[in-house]
Amino acid sequence: MISAVILAAGESRRMGKQNKLLLPIGGEALLVKLVTSVCASDVGQVIVVIGHEAEKIRRELNELPLNFVYNPNFNEGMTTSIKYGVKEVTNECDGLLICLGDMPFINTSEINKLIHAYVKNRIKGEGLIVVPVFKRQRGNPVLFSIEFRNDILEHKKESGCKEVIMKNSDSVMEIEMDDEKMLLDVDTMEDYQSVSDLFVTE
Repeated sequence: MISAVILAAGESRRMGKQNKLLLPIGGEALLVKLVTSVCASDVGQVIVVIGHEAEKIRRELNELPLNFVYNPNFNEGMTTSIKYGVKEVTNECDGLLICLGDMPFINTSEINKLIHAYVKNRIKGEGLIVVPVFKRQRGNPVLFSIEFRNDILEHKKESGCKEVIMKNSDSVMEIEMDDEKMLLDVDTMEDYQSVSDLFVTE
């Protein structure tokens, strides 16, 4: 089983007072687009890690088939949220799909492309990390085999799992994606405006 851990606990500091995950885009909250795509994919479990404005996030996602995990240390960086989510995955979990909540262009077919590559190349007992790329640029989400669970739980840097990927480069499989928009995330109001414009023109 693949368990998806979606990070939705941050304070969106670069956006000012706005919670970027709740901003409207294409007719619904930005976060809802990503979570809906994940829930419709071949993952077997979806965990959303909440923290900042947790109840607002819950309300937006209340109708979707997922579980929430609260991270009381959300203001200490993304890594804390990853760890809280990973700790809660089911015992049947074989792969950990780590998803950033601010990437509305990640769609179900792209997620399934990563999962199918993982399943096809998975060898029990041997670590595997499946990373999406577009023209040599790596993106998200990243799919880790369960062998890396402890590496993820033990690493200290605040910036997520980049160091785990770098330290285990021999286990990395890059999967070429078809659309450069899968690299887009939303950190600033300028990013949000650009992404909004792309949704309008699609």
